[in-house]
Amino acid sequence: MKVLVKDQLIERDEAKVDVEDRGYQFGDGVYEVIRMYNGQFFTYDEHIERLYASAAKIDLDIPYSKPELRKLVDGLMKANNIGTGNVYLQITRGEQSPRNHVIPSTPPEAVLTASASEVPRDKTLFENGRKAILEEDVRWLRCDIKSLNLLGNSIAKNKAHQAGAFEAILHRGESVTEGSAANAYIVKDGKLITHASNNLILEGITRQVILRVARENGIPVVESGFTLTDLAAADEVFISSTTIEVTPIIEIDGKLVGDGKRGPVTKILHDAFTKEILKQCGELAVN
Repeated sequence: MKVLVKDQLIERDEAKVDVEDRGYQFGDGVYEVIRMYNGQFFTYDEHIERLYASAAKIDLDIPYSKPELRKLVDGLMKANNIGTGNVYLQITRGEQSPRNHVIPSTPPEAVLTASASEVPRDKTLFENGRKAILEEDVRWLRCDIKSLNLLGNSIAKNKAHQAGAFEAILHRGESVTEGSAANAYIVKDGKLITHASNNLILEGITRQVILRVARENGIPVVESGFTLTDLAAADEVFISSTTIEVTPIIEIDGKLVGDGKRGPVTKILHDAFTKEILKQCGELAVN
């Protein structure tokens, strides 16, 4: 496997990160995961815009123009012959010695690392759905930044795994925010309801596509958020992300959502989302 370190393609076992890289020491960096279908990027520009926006929010200068970065990512994809899979991009603030919380007035050079992997679509996710648990959202208050600070997300996701579930749906008190690694939605009386786009959630790229195709298909969209009580009374629940597209949640903490099957609105939205992929990437395969 070839990986990117700065602007060089090297073998995976040759990749090294300095022990005093601020990404390693402080989680001081940002990242993106970009999906590919049939060797074509899906919503590439939107992901890159978010990468640069996240970097700007932490005063991190990305040392590549967007065209330069695209050339590097294209080279990575081709070197690994990726058809349907993911490209992971990470940019840290770089090496600082000695270790110091304070960012130096002349920052070190940011460090880009990236990898690519083949990840096929999973039809069972979209059709059969998955189970979830509820978990208090104890993350920091800048969830709009796609930063490397994912310990809270990881702990919640692991609790879901230990409980035999796929995802943890997070809440701050009564207010549901999102999943540990996905945006969260409910459907009630034909309306699609999700959290407002603010500092408490990540503005998902897949989320943006879903809200657009919902409106195009005449499904009312409400971005006022919802409560645990609303979640318990929902007709349908689903989550979304770059890798899981539109995945139904059929059970939460042991209680079925609706009849425990994918709901009609969720199906309409995934079908519409699939059409968006087809427009950009051509025919799709599922396992």
